[in-house]
Amino acid sequence: MQITKRRPKRPFIFSVVAVGVMCVMIVAFSWWFGASRFNTIPNMMSNMSSQVTKQSFPTIETAQLDTSQQKIVTLLRQEYDAQAAGTKYADGSQEAWCADFVSWIMHESGTPLNNPNSGSWRIPGTYTLREYYESAGMFKPYSSGYQPKVGDVVLYDNPGIFGQHTNIVIKNDHGILTTVGGNEPGGIRVFTNERPEAAGTVGYGVLK
Repeated sequence: MQITKRRPKRPFIFSVVAVGVMCVMIVAFSWWFGASRFNTIPNMMSNMSSQVTKQSFPTIETAQLDTSQQKIVTLLRQEYDAQAAGTKYADGSQEAWCADFVSWIMHESGTPLNNPNSGSWRIPGTYTLREYYESAGMFKPYSSGYQPKVGDVVLYDNPGIFGQHTNIVIKNDHGILTTVGGNEPGGIRVFTNERPEAAGTVGYGVLK
C-alpha cells in the first residue's frame, strides 16, 4: 500500500512567519526607544574603548576666557586625565552618565544647573537637560546659526551617531567643534566634530 505524505498546512507556516516578524519588530522598537529615550547608544559606545584611538586634550588659550570658562576647561582636563567611573558623576547610580558628567562639571565650576523636577544640580537625562536650558532661556537651536563658545553644552538626538547625548565645547575653530564628554568611547573623550549636523546636534545650552 502506498503511503501519501501530507503537506504541512500553509496557514501554520504563515502563522510562524508572522510571529517571527512581529518579534523582530518588537526587538527593533525596544532598541530604538531605549536608544532615544534612555541614551542606550552612548552607553554601548562607552564600552568600546579598546577600539578607539585616544585623542589628546588640546591646548586651550585661557587668557581670553572668563573665570567660569577657565574653571570648566581645568576641570575637563583634570577629569579627562583621571578617567573616573561614571558613578562618580551619577551619585553612585549605574546609568548612562553623559548628562551627569555635564551636571557635575557645571556644579564644580560654580555654574550649577537646576533640575526642573527635583531642584538638584544634577540632571541625569538629556531630555530634562534640554528642558532646563529652554526654560531658562539659554537654549540655542542648531538651526539658529549660533556659534557655541567654550563651556557651552551640546545636545544631540536621533538620528545621529550619538543618539540622545550631551557634551561640552572646549574649542570652536570656525564651526569645527572640539568637545569633551562622559559616557563616550573610552569613558571621557575628546572629540573633534567637523559635521555637527551629521552628529545629530539639535542645539546648545549656553553658559551663564
